[in-house]
Amino acid sequence: MTAQPEVVAVGECGLDFNRDYSPREDQIAAFEKQLALGARSGLPLFLHQRDAHDVFLGMLRDAWPDLKAGAVVHCFTEGPREAEDYLDLGCHLGVTGWVCDERRGDALRAAVPLIPRERLMLETDAPYLLPRTIEPRPATRRNEPMHMPWVGRAVAELRGESIEEVAREAWITTSAFFGLEASG
Repeated sequence: MTAQPEVVAVGECGLDFNRDYSPREDQIAAFEKQLALGARSGLPLFLHQRDAHDVFLGMLRDAWPDLKAGAVVHCFTEGPREAEDYLDLGCHLGVTGWVCDERRGDALRAAVPLIPRERLMLETDAPYLLPRTIEPRPATRRNEPMHMPWVGRAVAELRGESIEEVAREAWITTSAFFGLEASG
């Protein structure tokens, strides 16, 4: 499947110790196989990590020399220390509507200015993480791509940049990372 031209990354893969829908040992075993698939395929990894930073980072560090196409830590929600860990390794970071959540987004908001523009991606994590700053509030809690401007505005404000600049740079970064054409 990874040889198909439509496939631009391996993932979403990783560890989620938040709800433990699968036993942690099973998650770790699966993540080892996912890292190996990323290495064999030569495709970048699209990663998920929740409440498993230390284990996840250790596994990612061990596999990193074989991951020629890199990785994006999708839906990054943590703070400056974790951001620096991933950035030092060479990862990209994806920022979602979590950045708009005044109840739980403080750590992420502190990290956003530290992310180099060439490693910053914007994303929705739809149908989850509806930006809480949307006015008027949508009728449902379902997040959709049309809500990306709220994520972009929050990131732009935190970085002291215009939304147009943030959107343009994030599009260029994302297109280059996934090997897509960056026109538009």
